Amino acid sequence: MKRNKPKIIAKEGLVPFILITSLFALWGFANDITNPMVSAFKKVLELNNTQASWVQAAFYGGYFTMALPAAYVVKKYSYKTGILVGLGLYATGALLFFPAAAFENYLFFLAALYILTFGLAFLETTANPFILSMGEEATATQRLNLAQAFNPLGALMGLLVAQTFILGALQFDDTDAQGRSLYESLSAPAKAAVKTADLELIRNPYVALGLFVLLLFFVIAAIKMPENTTINKTSSMWESIKRIYKKEHFVGGVIAQLFYVGAQIMCWTYIYQYAESLGISNQKAVNYAYAALIIFLIGRFLCTYLLKFLKAGKLLVILGLGAVLCCLGVIFIQGIAGLYALVLTSFCMSLMFPTIYGIALKGLGEDAKPASAFLVMAIVGGAFMPILQGMILDLGGAGYTDIRLLGVPEVNFSFFLPLICFLVVVTYGYRSFKTSR
Repeated sequence: MKRNKPKIIAKEGLVPFILITSLFALWGFANDITNPMVSAFKKVLELNNTQASWVQAAFYGGYFTMALPAAYVVKKYSYKTGILVGLGLYATGALLFFPAAAFENYLFFLAALYILTFGLAFLETTANPFILSMGEEATATQRLNLAQAFNPLGALMGLLVAQTFILGALQFDDTDAQGRSLYESLSAPAKAAVKTADLELIRNPYVALGLFVLLLFFVIAAIKMPENTTINKTSSMWESIKRIYKKEHFVGGVIAQLFYVGAQIMCWTYIYQYAESLGISNQKAVNYAYAALIIFLIGRFLCTYLLKFLKAGKLLVILGLGAVLCCLGVIFIQGIAGLYALVLTSFCMSLMFPTIYGIALKGLGEDAKPASAFLVMAIVGGAFMPILQGMILDLGGAGYTDIRLLGVPEVNFSFFLPLICFLVVVTYGYRSFKTSR
């Protein structure tokens, strides 16, 4: 008698699966609507590059702050509790954009982003293992891959909203027929009115997002979710932490993940500044961000297929070396070809996060749950590394080509930082490949 193949998701679990899968799109949306905000806040609030880069520090710093508390909540209570706490924090942070715009206070905006990301840390730490638990173990990987496919869809939507409703509508960017800024010719009261209107443009998508997340909170609260039977509440989290930090491949994975995320955020954040140094407006630069994300998706599917034939560590080395070469092109090829090299970097980054994640958690068993929280905490690399790059951009002034370092403008030179990060990833991949042979 032919045995039926196990289903990816049982019929009775379809509604909870759809609801939790929607969360993958929600944090993708938040990530990719925020990247262009570094440039937007710089212009509207007249900040320097270092000050503007604190947008990413606030956003990704929230992951570091809340990943471990999220793992504790899930371990003590349930996946559903973790999801609801995450949605509550997400909605609160997004809705705080309303008073932040009213006060026109940059620190208020940063605080709102920080709280919003508390929610994302809860969602990312909780949703992945929750999806894995929603069915038979034999189909767990397929189930998670299906859910993760919605993350880039949310990211594309985030970019679309940023381009259409924010970057494309900012009055601060308006120019005359000769390309001169109209803002500079305005009186002080008129400039204040433009600033208020532009901050409201930044505010509106976040407030709308907050209301949607709040609605999703109440829907998930009302729906019966699968039992959280896989969590071992009797084991000590502290004992687990002590065990995992004796594992060299895990510790190395946390370090590699920290540097990888830093490199990714730098490449995706400063693509706007790099393009602007070539005379390309922020609204048009979003098209290059679209291209980078599409190439990232293509690379993810292709590299997932290649894992059938190549060991994870070896593929990580190949991708890392490719990223290093792309960064060298970004630094030393001045002009549009350098921008193309920056876009191509996304192909090399496509499988780095899940590959490092998989290598780091290999063989950890039940300890993989708190271990995954530390890998989410490593996203803090996206908080402080863009600040370092912003400091390089400010060396000669507020522009991007004020001085030359090693014969290239500072915006080109600044991409030595992601290059160094990719070398760390290459080292981790090589050590993994060497020990797995």
